[in-house]
Amino acid sequence: MSRSWPLPDKPWIMHQIWNDLLFAHWPIPIETLRPLLPVHIPIDTFDGTAWIGVVPFHMSGVAPRGLPPLPYFSAFPEINVRTYVTIHGKPGVYFFSLDAHNRFAVEAARFAFHLPYFYAHIQVQHQAENTIFYQSLRKDTRARHSEFTGEYRPSSDIQLANPGSLEYWLTERYCLYCTDRRGNVYRGDIDHDSWPLQSAEASINVNTLPYSFGIQLPDTSPLLHFAKKLKVKIWALEKLRLT
Repeated sequence: MSRSWPLPDKPWIMHQIWNDLLFAHWPIPIETLRPLLPVHIPIDTFDGTAWIGVVPFHMSGVAPRGLPPLPYFSAFPEINVRTYVTIHGKPGVYFFSLDAHNRFAVEAARFAFHLPYFYAHIQVQHQAENTIFYQSLRKDTRARHSEFTGEYRPSSDIQLANPGSLEYWLTERYCLYCTDRRGNVYRGDIDHDSWPLQSAEASINVNTLPYSFGIQLPDTSPLLHFAKKLKVKIWALEKLRLT
């Protein structure tokens, strides 16, 4: 376990399983991202550079605590665009968008977690040699149309990230941060085992998700990692007091 602070002193409320996940990361100057985040949320950097992640995967086993997973509600694909922030010494994730192929999940997450979920048509296919074909087309009018189309696969054995490494900094984060319409900031804790990371190969044919928020990716190859499966527990949001 790599979390750097204790678990919350209240019960978790939901569990999920994240499957066939790709981390695709690009370095971004912090001054490019600063106008896109609330002013009171500090952007985290690694050696002075901020990072943007595009993360396609598909969920299963999604259910509130004490209830069994239900058909349609418990399994669906999702792809998110994220960067990294730290508040009160707790490194976490800030989402620009989370596109999901489940209308109920989109509306429920927007209401309960103040997260920028959007509905998208997403197709996931398992192909030969452990290759995942992934295509997402945003259909939600609350954000600009965007698309992701690509294929990816693991290319190494599993290796846990070393503390202090860039891979560790990008992935071993045990909370998310979000804001409501009034500008209040919340933290949502999560818990899981250390990421079972593998190096990855990817052919990304279309990726306009970051551009829909005014983020211009550098003309360089992304840093790629793959994770086959991770079980996650989720806590309710906690409203933060910020000065």
